[in-house]
Amino acid sequence: METGIACYNRGPFLPSVSSKHSPPSISPSFGFKSLKSSSLFGDSLRVASKSTLKVSKAKDTSLVTRCEIGDSLEEFLTKATPDKGLIRLLVSMGEALRTISFKVKTASCGGTQCVNTFGDEQLAVDLLANQLLFEALNYSHFCKYACSEENPELQDMGGPVEGGFSVAFDPLDGSSIVDTNFTVGTIFGVWPGDKLTGVTGRDQVAAAMGVMGPRTTYVLALKDFAGTHEFLLLDEGKWQHVKETTEIGEGKMFSPGNLRATSDNPDYAKLIDYYVNEKYTLRYTGGMVPDVNQIIVKEKGIFTNVASPSAKAKLRLLFEVAPLGFLIEKAGGYSSDGHQSVLDKVITNIDERTQVAYGSKNEIIRFEETLYGKSRLKGGVAVGAAA
Repeated sequence: METGIACYNRGPFLPSVSSKHSPPSISPSFGFKSLKSSSLFGDSLRVASKSTLKVSKAKDTSLVTRCEIGDSLEEFLTKATPDKGLIRLLVSMGEALRTISFKVKTASCGGTQCVNTFGDEQLAVDLLANQLLFEALNYSHFCKYACSEENPELQDMGGPVEGGFSVAFDPLDGSSIVDTNFTVGTIFGVWPGDKLTGVTGRDQVAAAMGVMGPRTTYVLALKDFAGTHEFLLLDEGKWQHVKETTEIGEGKMFSPGNLRATSDNPDYAKLIDYYVNEKYTLRYTGGMVPDVNQIIVKEKGIFTNVASPSAKAKLRLLFEVAPLGFLIEKAGGYSSDGHQSVLDKVITNIDERTQVAYGSKNEIIRFEETLYGKSRLKGGVAVGAAA
């Protein structure tokens, strides 16, 4: 359900972010050419010296401050979490997303093509987005380790283990459709400490996606704060809180990925036939970010990407499935790999892949029952990121 949130104190409450840690040095293993912060992030991250990051307190502490529609990103985060390191990291990533959005809109699609260690073809804009995000995590000073789909080895970013975070990201999901001018985006998940394997999606403290289409939005959720929240990039370069989603309802809208699997997965073919026969509206772009984002924005629908013997699962649990699952479940929706929430799957290795569905409760029940004959959601099992 989309709601505005009352705010009892909208005065000059926003503090700068403080830190007890001194600026870390960058590990020699970090394999990217260093860029000046001003060239990437503008003035807001040029103030990177932690000695200047002080917390100011509201004069009247009896006033209760709550997030509301219209808040800036910094105002929202300051009200939503007391963790100044997490605030700094999410603001830094927001600055990178702003720059990536501009670069995507002005990119030449005839750039150099490369191949990453997974064998996936990369466009030049992928590599630029990848570098910008690593730089942002470096400048946040609170990221211990980071890795991406394009650089799947852990990079030591020099941040603390205690009070710090590890981040996994897909720098530009849907880069193959940039030249067709479809919506693309960035996906990332934030885990506490220094582990990105042996953890689950439910261990995330935050997750987000940058959605770059006719509008540019930053969609994020925090573990200890209700809802999934959308921020719009304004003309002046600021992020403004424009939507909160806390409920995914029922509605006939479907986004069927990996349809070639229907050739030798009869249960998936049966599910697709159901959607067509029941006159569901097809909304599918081939980009995972816009196809999942529309469930949050429209507050209804189902996204599926199912495997078969000839069409193996290709979506990576760490970089895509778990962060988006976190966003969907914090928005009041559900996720499934056919048997369990994707947030309960242990990430055993960085390249682990899985099939997935995201959507409303009844749609996930239908997905599980059609593919496997039963659904855990009918057994009284608590689910959802807020469970």
